[in-house]
Parts: sequence; C-alpha cells; structure tokens
Amino acid sequence: MNESLGRRRWTQILVGLLVSISVAVASAESKNEPLGLFDDHGDVGTVLHAGSAHFDRAKAEYTVTGSGENMWFGVDDFHFVWKKMSGDVAISATIAFAGDKGNNHRKAVLMIRQSLEGNSPSVDVARHGDGLASMQFRDAVGADAREVQANIAAPQRMRLEKRGDLFYAFVAGKDGQLHPAGASTKLALSGDFYVGIGVSAHEKDDLQTAVFSDVRVEALAPVDKTKLVLYSTLETVPVASGDRRVGYVAQAHFEAPNWARDGSYFLFNQGGGIYRMPVNGGVPTRIDTDTQTKCNNDHGISPDAKLIAVSDSSQTGKSMVYTLQITGGTPHQVTTNAPSYWHGWSPDGSTLAFTGQRGDNFDIYTIPVNGGEEKRLTTAPGLDDGPEYSPDGAWIYFNSERTGHMQIWRMHSDGSGQEQVITDETNDWFPHISPDGKWMVFLSYGKEISGHPPDKDVALHLMSMSDKSVHVLAKLFGGQGTINVPSWSPDSAKVAFVSYEYLPDVPRD
Repeated sequence: MNESLGRRRWTQILVGLLVSISVAVASAESKNEPLGLFDDHGDVGTVLHAGSAHFDRAKAEYTVTGSGENMWFGVDDFHFVWKKMSGDVAISATIAFAGDKGNNHRKAVLMIRQSLEGNSPSVDVARHGDGLASMQFRDAVGADAREVQANIAAPQRMRLEKRGDLFYAFVAGKDGQLHPAGASTKLALSGDFYVGIGVSAHEKDDLQTAVFSDVRVEALAPVDKTKLVLYSTLETVPVASGDRRVGYVAQAHFEAPNWARDGSYFLFNQGGGIYRMPVNGGVPTRIDTDTQTKCNNDHGISPDAKLIAVSDSSQTGKSMVYTLQITGGTPHQVTTNAPSYWHGWSPDGSTLAFTGQRGDNFDIYTIPVNGGEEKRLTTAPGLDDGPEYSPDGAWIYFNSERTGHMQIWRMHSDGSGQEQVITDETNDWFPHISPDGKWMVFLSYGKEISGHPPDKDVALHLMSMSDKSVHVLAKLFGGQGTINVPSWSPDSAKVAFVSYEYLPDVPRD
C-alpha cells in the first residue's frame, strides 16, 4: 500500500513538472498583441506562477511581473518582453521595482539572448533588489552564468550594447548620464536573436514587478574604428566564485594593479606615474616619484609595506629598477645595467628579482635591495620573464619560451632545479602565487599570439598548487598591462587585474 502511494505521489510530481514546463514553453512561444516597441512576451524557463506585461501608452511605461527561481547557473526562469532583431543593437531603460518587498536578488533586466529556451546563451544588465547592478552572461547552451558587478549601486538608468560579438554595459552615475560600467564580454550570436526586458522574482513561489520607462531599442550604425575611445577598468575576481567586480573605470590607459599588504588600497601605473586608490573606491592620487616620471607596469610593494619598487626609463631611456618610500619621495637606484624590469621581492625583503636584457637575451636576475652585484639565474636561449618568489622564498616562478612557446617554469631561489610547471597549448605569462601558497594565477594568450601584446582576447587561469588542476578564472580583453605584477589580496581570496574597452564616442540617450 505504501509503495502504491509512493508511486502515485511521484507520478503526480512528474505530471506537475511536465505541466509547468509545457505552460512555460507555450507562454514563451505565444503570440500576444505587440507591446509598444516589442513583439511579444511570455515566461521563459520553468515558473510556478504565470507572469504578465502591460504597456501604458500614455506614460510610455512597461510594467512587467515575473516569477521564477533565478536567472543564474545553467538556466533562466523569468518573464520576458521581447523583440526579434539582428546585427548591432542597443537597449536602454530607466528601471524601478514596484515596492520594496521580496528577495534581495530579484532582478529586472535588459537582455539579449539567442533563443527563448531557458538555457540559451545570453547577456543582460541586471538591477537587483538590493541595488546591485551587474552584467550577467552565459556563453554556451546550459553553461553557468557569470557576472561583472558595477561599482555604482542602484543606478536608475542602464544600457546594453551589442557591437559584433562584443557586449558592453552602461549605467547612469550621479549626474544622471550613462557612462561605461567597465563590464563587457564576448559572445557570438547567430542569425536573429531576442532583445528585451524581463523580471525574475528569485523565488519560485513569488511574483515581483518592475516598471521600465523611457525604453529605447535601436539598431546601431557602423562606427569609425579610427575614432574609438579607450577605457581601462580595474577589476577584482574572487577565486571561489569567479564573479568579477569593477573597482574603477576611466577614459584613460592604466595598468598593472598591486594590492596593498593591508588590503586597503591599490597601486597602478598611468602616464608614467604611480597612482594609489582606495579599494572601496575614490579618486586615484599620484605618488611623488621625483624625477622618475616614466614608470612602466613593473612595480610592487615590499613585504614590510614600507617601500615601492618601480621600473623607470627617465634617466637613460631604458628601464632600470628603483626603490622609494611607499608614501613617495626620491627613488634609490638599484640596478646599474639596463634594461631591467622589476617583478619580485623575496619574502625577507632583502632581494629583488627582475628581468634584464643583457646583449641579445632576456634572463632572470636577482640583486640585493640596496644595490650591488646582479646574479644571473637563467641562461636558456629566448625570453625568460616575470620572476616572482613563492611565499616561503624557496622558489622563483617565471615564464619562459625555451620550449618553443611561452610556458610557466620555476627554479630554486639560487637558480638551480629549473623545471616546467605547466604544459599546455596556450602562451602563458606572469605567474603570481597567492600569499597562502595555495593558488597560482597567470595570464594566457592563444597559441597563435607571440609576446605579450595589448588588445587581445586573453584569460586568467587559476592553478591549484596542491593538485596542479587549472581552470579559467576570467576571460577578458587585455594582455599587456592586465596582470604584469603581483596583485593578490592579502587574504588570498581575490585577484586584481585590468581589462580594456574601445568604445565609439557617440551620444547615448
């Protein structure tokens, strides 16, 4: 009897699930009357409560109500109001939730997706119930969603642009004008796709409503690629989740963040200077480096947090290594031969590791922090670069092209025992070991790329030091300047890096 009841109960559950899925698919494929700019609307994914949409022509407002457990992981559950389009497009709107009740993670979105299936590849800009604004993206059918969180909370107006395979997010700042959010991703959509607005309650038993006003959906005209404007974005990414967050974005070219030893600020280089910026945001301030005004992206903070090492070419036109007080002042020259590019500081603070070109070869060297005789550690033909000490000081990790393409290597701190750490098909640069010694992050180019140029599709890879497993931590547009120097948070939880965008200088709203 109990077995019969059990079978009956499972049958009821399965039937109910199939009905819910059927309702969701039927709703998504239904043909309702057009709503303003949009062709149709319906529930996407699996929802327990049917959503709705209404267009107030007098107010030019769209009121969208949606249920759904989430818009995340491998599937989206939400109510979607859409228009089928192709080519380069943009959608923008002012978004407000109706009421202040509900899950903090409820979402109102501007979205572009390949299909109306819940697991479709898609990109959206989302305003969450708690004010978080982010770009979310799924780059393959059923893949887990990832995100880049904006550094502006609760922006009322947002915009999503698709230009070719590139997607860009914009949010309104305090001035009410749309500005680049620093969030972008690459996703190839084929043929027609769906552009629209949507709401997810983030609770399967709930319904949430948002109002979208001043909605604009537009086809974008081709742009003059010679008139694009560069934006740099300082981002952080937790190793546990891979969900990136924008710390600072500017219409400027800056590079190579260092994370302060106490976790409170970043250092980066821009226009030959070294800048300091609070981790929680603010205006960067330039550190006084006296006559050394051509600092490049090879710089870092001493273990005791009292000094900065910089690489500067002001004196001879070729980079040399200097140290100065972390608060600024007159730099002390450490190397006498050039070019020399700083990369690592021994844990006891006594020794610097750097890359030097001597003759026709680039090799790894060490030198006492106060100057003296440099010691050559590598002699292999080709380029050796990016030396960095392990937290215990026993090893120096570096990248070398001695195998024919760039790979990650390590050696004992005296140069002995040189061994390859990773063998793969990508060109790998700039290994950085976490302070707790558990992780290594490094920059990877495609196998067709030589050197470490800027303006390339690259990935940050994360390797577990215990089992040598490697996975992608972030994909981005960058390369040179992204992560040249140590950039781990002191608690080993996050990595800082720089990504780049080239955007047309055109009016937006």
